[in-house]
Amino acid sequence: MNTTVELPLWLFVLILLFAAVTFASHFLFPSVRWFFRRRLERAVKRLNERLERPIEPFKLTRRYDMIQRLVYDPEVNRSIVEHAHETGVPEAVAFQQAKSYAREIVPSFSASAYFGFAIRVARFLSNALYRVRLVHVDEEGLRTISRDSTVIFVMNHRSNMDYVLVTYLAAERSALAYAVGEWAQVWPLSRLIRAMGAYFIRRRSRNALYRKVLARYVALATQGGVTQALFPEGGLSLDGAIQPPKLGLLKYLTDAYTPDGRDVVFVPVALNYDRVLEDRILLRARDGGGRRFRARISVVAWSVLKLLWRRVRGRYRKFGYAAVSFGHPLSLRAFSAGHGGDLTKPLARELMQRIEAAVPVLPVPMVASILQDATAPLSRAQVQDAFAARIEALKDAHVYLPEGESSRAVEAGLRALCERQVIAERGGVFAIDPAQADTVAFYANSIRHFRPDSGFSASAKS
Repeated sequence: MNTTVELPLWLFVLILLFAAVTFASHFLFPSVRWFFRRRLERAVKRLNERLERPIEPFKLTRRYDMIQRLVYDPEVNRSIVEHAHETGVPEAVAFQQAKSYAREIVPSFSASAYFGFAIRVARFLSNALYRVRLVHVDEEGLRTISRDSTVIFVMNHRSNMDYVLVTYLAAERSALAYAVGEWAQVWPLSRLIRAMGAYFIRRRSRNALYRKVLARYVALATQGGVTQALFPEGGLSLDGAIQPPKLGLLKYLTDAYTPDGRDVVFVPVALNYDRVLEDRILLRARDGGGRRFRARISVVAWSVLKLLWRRVRGRYRKFGYAAVSFGHPLSLRAFSAGHGGDLTKPLARELMQRIEAAVPVLPVPMVASILQDATAPLSRAQVQDAFAARIEALKDAHVYLPEGESSRAVEAGLRALCERQVIAERGGVFAIDPAQADTVAFYANSIRHFRPDSGFSASAKS
């Protein structure tokens, strides 16, 4: 028993390391996890006291547990068996494929990442790039939403700034879970987006097993009360106008809805900009007949450096106004009571009408629309008269006028378009540069649905 045993130093160090890891895993790590878990619970409790829509327990479920729950869901299991039968692969292989889809979709929400980092960055970027305006909020409609309901913000998609802007403006209401496309599945961006609670979707997948896993996640999140945000158009508008809705996610939501379960309340959110950062990229994609955006990271980095240099030299000017309106909510329970059969198409149509009704009218889109319709160059006074006449005709629209004066709106719109050399002033009159006609149309199209001949009905917002 007292015999001396000699060990090489490296082996002794290795034994000590194994002992330390064993001690930590059995005694230290559980305590540390418990300590941080308690701190997280207290932080979430404080957050929920000030949020209009508290963070639901479902959103705080560990990612591993959520993946397990998803892949063992009875409907997903039936789809796994069907997929294995159709493709001729073993069920174990189909199960692993479903699990990989679940890992791809399920987020790993972090309250500290969302409220401690994302909200601050969103506030900084929004106010650094734009003069942000909350043009309209249907406070009465929002107050009537039951706290037991699942709220889903449905938005038009003008720019990738939409995510940033709405995250910032909805910060006091709730933490939003966005449906994000394949463009964001790039490390480390994907880790950050998952930490903010977003879930990834493949917009063009024809794989039935993948669609079932996605559908069940959306259903579970909705039944769990997770506040979500989605873009019914499915992608950025290439011509500036609001696009017809894609029905995929809405179909998952309506299929999962049961009258005796949670009500689902859709809140229409409309965004508009005096300048869309990607406008020319989007127009080139439209002209190319596809949705491939050739925006290299080097181009983005160079643009950021130029903006910083302008700011250092005191020559930086913001990109005009960015405006958001929150329209009248729509209860799926109330809507389904008046409609039979599949609700997806009539629901999509109603939601898009409410989004259109809430679109803010800003200086640049209005001035662009006036110049586009003109048959000859216009003087400043003529633009002013046309602007006033259109405001009078748009009594139900949410028009933003700087300091409440149309003359300031006209001045802001003309200056912004002239600075970008989209229009030119010669001899006291303003005319569109023929080479920039598509850019003018891009901004005019954002409020095109308000024209009398568009078929738009302003009553859709009430």
